[in-house]
Amino acid sequence: MILSCGHYWRLAVVLMSGWLGVFLLWRRMAYFGDTLSHSALLGVALGLMTGTNLNLWVMLICVVVALLMLYVQHNPALGSDTLLGIIGHSALALGTVA
Repeated sequence: MILSCGHYWRLAVVLMSGWLGVFLLWRRMAYFGDTLSHSALLGVALGLMTGTNLNLWVMLICVVVALLMLYVQHNPALGSDTLLGIIGHSALALGTVA
């Protein structure tokens, strides 16, 4: 069986995503992907409202949310998963209302 170049990239992604998943669970950030996907909906809503590039808004909002998560993660009163849930559902609510 001969593997093409595309198969090697797929194999590399599979091997790296396993390590990334373990790292995220170890840091108690299991809802990281959910939070970013919910914030992406907010970026799409803002892009549609302003009539500008959707990709730009999605990237901007996701970077802002990631920086916000880094900032509030240092709060010892709440766990990382709790903060991710709060930020993610807030972004989802804002994206739905907008």
